[in-house]
Amino acid sequence: MTPEEKQEQMFASWLSGRGFPFVSPEAEKGYKERVNRLKSAIQLQKVPDRVPVCPITGFFPAYYGGMTVKEAMYDYYRAAAAWKKYVLDFAPDAYLGLFLDPPGRFFEILDYKLYKWPGHGTPPDTSYQCHEAEYMKADEYNALIQDPSDFWVRIYLPRIFGALKPLEKLAPLTDVVEIVMTCGSFLPFGLPEVQEALRALIAAGNEVRRWAGMLRAVDQALQGQGFPAFLGGVSKAPFDIIGDTLRGTYGIMLDMYRQPEKLQEALDAVTPLAIRMGVASAKAAGHPLVFMPLHKGADGFLSDKQYRTFYWPTLKKVITGLIEEGLVPFLFAEGSYNSRLEVIRDLPKGKTVWLFDDTDMARAKEILGDIACIAGNVPITLLSLGTPEEIKEYCKQLIKTAGKDGGFILSSGATIDNIKPENLRALIESAREFGSYS
Repeated sequence: MTPEEKQEQMFASWLSGRGFPFVSPEAEKGYKERVNRLKSAIQLQKVPDRVPVCPITGFFPAYYGGMTVKEAMYDYYRAAAAWKKYVLDFAPDAYLGLFLDPPGRFFEILDYKLYKWPGHGTPPDTSYQCHEAEYMKADEYNALIQDPSDFWVRIYLPRIFGALKPLEKLAPLTDVVEIVMTCGSFLPFGLPEVQEALRALIAAGNEVRRWAGMLRAVDQALQGQGFPAFLGGVSKAPFDIIGDTLRGTYGIMLDMYRQPEKLQEALDAVTPLAIRMGVASAKAAGHPLVFMPLHKGADGFLSDKQYRTFYWPTLKKVITGLIEEGLVPFLFAEGSYNSRLEVIRDLPKGKTVWLFDDTDMARAKEILGDIACIAGNVPITLLSLGTPEEIKEYCKQLIKTAGKDGGFILSSGATIDNIKPENLRALIESAREFGSYS
């Protein structure tokens, strides 16, 4: 099949409801209207009936449901009730599921180092925070480039999970090639500390299975009421894979100057992994949209030359790889992307969504409007500190500018946590009041 045929197949899967039963014909009708509204906005083939509205909610449902973030990360069933309450009370065109509310007990079991979370480094009523460090050393690029999976298992995972430190003692599994070379490779599995690490993995897997069952139940319940999930798969830009969680910001910035060739090789090495991640997760969900948060490509992080040299080439390869499989990369351009708009225009029409945070939306519409669906960018400061009237006025002007002739999804410019419910309601109502195309 062509990429276009594959994309239609993925949209058909999303539109079908993926086997989840609807509670009524009205719910099924509402579900299909919402998915088709998004499909029209994304593909740029026709103008939808109105502007779709899909706020990027983080822990807002927890706050709205009277929970702390810690409670949401540990009490899965209360979190499930809170997410369902939010969607049914506010009725967005699509919702962000509980994947942004990961299971705290899982991270405890494995002694996670890469993030701090409520009760483990951050207060109970605040979100988790990345804890950057050089989890890959400056002289370890060759290990990553030559065998990424081996690097992940024996070097990276033992550094970010305290409970998995004994995995450093494992032998490379690629050594298992002949009968006389086999037994020695398995000797580390007989060590008590390695066995303890494996038991921790089993316990963590059981915890995630329990959490994932709750996620599926929430999706089934909300879809049954007529509300589609906004996102299916997930992936990342290769530069962010290395810069966010391996080398850290400080490390990767130095590497651009001290060992640019090795950095380029590593970016190329992780690119197929990023494509595979997005394809596997989206196809497992039966949903075409692949969420890609873009962190270090924003204005101010990299010069134009650095962006074009280190960030964009491999990001474009990932985007292209996902498109070829019929998927729709949903690129969350965090921060400002004003200096990147001409660069990212170099993509096929109707195959991507760009969610902008602090980007000039009039200019984004002018440059990308005939190529990509754009989304955003109601400021989180306005949602936090403004009045419903101020929010509606901003949305009205935004729809007039960015929503002209379709190709626009009204959303927040950043993740929404603890804001006044009436302010989020004003955002959602704005699409219905000002976003009609008929």
